[in-house]
Amino acid sequence: MSEIITSGWTILDTAHEALRNTVRDLTVQDLGRPTPCAQWSVAQVVQHAAGDQLAFASSITGEPGPGYNPFEPSGTLDGSPMDLLEPSVSACAAAWATVDRDATETPVPVPPGSLKPETGAGAAALDAAVHAWDIAVATGRPSPLTPELARPLLDVARQIVEPLRQYGAYAAAIDHTGDDEVAALLRYLGRDPGWTA
Repeated sequence: MSEIITSGWTILDTAHEALRNTVRDLTVQDLGRPTPCAQWSVAQVVQHAAGDQLAFASSITGEPGPGYNPFEPSGTLDGSPMDLLEPSVSACAAAWATVDRDATETPVPVPPGSLKPETGAGAAALDAAVHAWDIAVATGRPSPLTPELARPLLDVARQIVEPLRQYGAYAAAIDHTGDDEVAALLRYLGRDPGWTA
């Protein structure tokens, strides 16, 4: 097994670990299951998540991004899900490892095109962690979203999500009064924390 590349940003490394762990043991039967993510199958969510992580990397490095539109995933995988995911997650981690924490801003693939480094790393983490949740609940696995991870991700979401709703990246928020951190994050992103296939 090759060495796991980390970014040095705790929130992003934790989210990447959650995504890797969720995708690692997917079966062929899992790939066609429906998910809570925009009517996509598990295979489509894996493609979307991999494309998003590569887009975060390419924003920083200037290297090519995904060779497909992450918002129109085909659901057809060449090889295993990890064959697609790992290079993208590793590229994202390697790119974020080069970001100066004291910089005023860093490029990101979401509006407005640049964010404070801490917020940008959180945005990449938010994407990875929530798609890990999508895949986990679709396949009957335990949720990778812990209160410790959801708490800072909710802070990030409140900073970046509203402009993204107009592009369809997130559904309208669902009332989350009285929820714990995990449910509050999911509802803020327009996902039902009690979703089942």
